[in-house]
Amino acid sequence: MTRYMNLIGKKAREASLQKISTKIKNEILKNYVSLLNKERNSIITANKKDIKFALEKGLQDNLIDRLTIDHKKLDNLKNSINKIIKLKDPVNRTLEEWSRPNGLKIERVSIPIGVIGVIYESRPNVTSDVASLCFKSGNAVILKGGSEAINTNRIIAKLFRKALKKNKINENFIQFIDSKERKMVDFMLSKMKNYIDVIIPRGGKNLVKKVQKFSSVPIIGHLEGLCHTFVDKDAELKMAIEIIHNAKLRNTSICGATETILLHEKIVKKFCNPILKKLEENNCKIYGDTFINKHYKGKISLAKERDWSTEYLAPIVSVKTVKNCEDAIKHINKYGTMHTDSIITKNKKVAEEFLKNVKSSIAMHNTSTQFADGEEFGFGGEVGISTNTLPPRGPVGLGQLISYKYEIVSNGQTRK
Repeated sequence: MTRYMNLIGKKAREASLQKISTKIKNEILKNYVSLLNKERNSIITANKKDIKFALEKGLQDNLIDRLTIDHKKLDNLKNSINKIIKLKDPVNRTLEEWSRPNGLKIERVSIPIGVIGVIYESRPNVTSDVASLCFKSGNAVILKGGSEAINTNRIIAKLFRKALKKNKINENFIQFIDSKERKMVDFMLSKMKNYIDVIIPRGGKNLVKKVQKFSSVPIIGHLEGLCHTFVDKDAELKMAIEIIHNAKLRNTSICGATETILLHEKIVKKFCNPILKKLEENNCKIYGDTFINKHYKGKISLAKERDWSTEYLAPIVSVKTVKNCEDAIKHINKYGTMHTDSIITKNKKVAEEFLKNVKSSIAMHNTSTQFADGEEFGFGGEVGISTNTLPPRGPVGLGQLISYKYEIVSNGQTRK
């Protein structure tokens, strides 16, 4: 294993040193889209093997859903790559430039990070999204998917390498660790800091916790997506009903799904029944505080303290009464995970207070939290969402997979 993993690391580092023009990058991505289309039946056949294994393993329904690749998902996958092709190359761009009285001309220029390691679960689309984003931004990537998706991931990665080879570019820009062994993950985290510049975990809480605990390599990512939607006293009822229904139930298994609804105490009597009734009618279980329990006429359970810090990833929601916007912000900053939080209000001043004071990496006004997604942001896709305080934050797309260096020119200047 040590020899295998070190060889992967060396190959990735070597590939990352190769400079490729934007034209060739885009040509390779176009070839990749063509291959994905040509081999769609082979991909779906491989995916069926993975689904069979996952069902035998007893994986949860939300994970099976993430794992499944059908013709529609393949089309979405290709569309994401086509969007990445159209985006500007983020590498070798002058980000800032200035001259100094000492005669120095200074430019801050974007460069690739180098080698990115991605450890992920269930979603085979991560293989193509991450490979495409990392490659377009000039980075080599080492992919370690979950055992439940190994057949699908293998063929998707193999097709990218085929596109690279066709264009006479180092295939090792994309490497897939073709093993179900968990020891490979441990090795990536603890023994590859000389080869990998940053690790990005994509998966459940247990995976991310493990990465955060054991990695000797810097990490970009988030542990949980405990998202909130706060309905202010100046909210429009119809808008609140529609946004909350979408934010909670459009897709309950994604990290951008709202898990806690905060209601201003002055609108509970008028708002809680129409808002929560629509959720209940769509089979959403509701936990509410004592005030909500008193006023909601439908089926509801009393919330416990743990509900305020629970990411359900299911059709379940907790509902709490707050005194005002300041109280909502305090609740979010105490229980939230700095992922995505939204306020619904017609009051621009209150909205501004909320946007500026929640610690979230994504703060929204009159918007569904389900928009917390790199593709929706116009990034073409994402390698993940970061809740780190240090950048990058939020969806990590093409423009966030870069670093920079200073390029300095003078006319023979020496320092006094």
